[in-house]
Amino acid sequence: MNQQKVLIIVPCFNEEAVIKNTLQKLLWAKKQMKTFSVDICVVNDGSTDQTAQILDSYREEVVVIHLPCNLGIGGAMQTGYKYACKKGYDYAIQFDADGQHNEKDIQYILHYIDNQQLDMTIGSRFLKKTDYKGSPFRRAGILYFQFFIFVLTGRKITDATSGFRVINRKVIEKFSANYPKDYPEPEVIIDLVKNGYQVEEITVHMNQREGGETSISHIRSLYYMLKVSLSIFMRTIVKE
Repeated sequence: MNQQKVLIIVPCFNEEAVIKNTLQKLLWAKKQMKTFSVDICVVNDGSTDQTAQILDSYREEVVVIHLPCNLGIGGAMQTGYKYACKKGYDYAIQFDADGQHNEKDIQYILHYIDNQQLDMTIGSRFLKKTDYKGSPFRRAGILYFQFFIFVLTGRKITDATSGFRVINRKVIEKFSANYPKDYPEPEVIIDLVKNGYQVEEITVHMNQREGGETSISHIRSLYYMLKVSLSIFMRTIVKE
């Protein structure tokens, strides 16, 4: 039987301090896979440091896509989804470049979405008690989106901003055609749940950020939280 094809998409912006370590971990994880055929795609989102040069040294082992300018996390991820759609991958995994995600969880999250026949599986830091310690500001934002999603969908999602998630072929095609530009993680959960897609969380282990630059500052986070909330709310009203 042919192995199902999986693409690990790594959006990357100014991660020269950590990207080499992240790629080494992902290449190790790829070798452990027995039931899936795994490729790695790094989308360089207009980095201005040495990230591009480091990525180019890995071209024999990973797919590297250089964007001419910074599009943000939404644009970088949609680029990866378009590639996954074009190449016929069965699953696509979003995996952060900054060292927060645990490569040992990749096989676990893949088997879960495949066995449960889900459309999206989200790796959560908060389904069970863990030793992960985010900033108070970040935790407040996560709780805010947890409440917001519950109000709109009736579903409790404990870690709506998690960037560790896997989607199936049907959702790859959907995201390839249309994906939010700003703060996409909570927005796509609402879209999928309200349109009948099967979305679940599982517990994963996450580390503190190793380095690089976060794509969203505290001030921009507040702005995006309000912007995304209003945008989602208005679209929900219009559809209903």
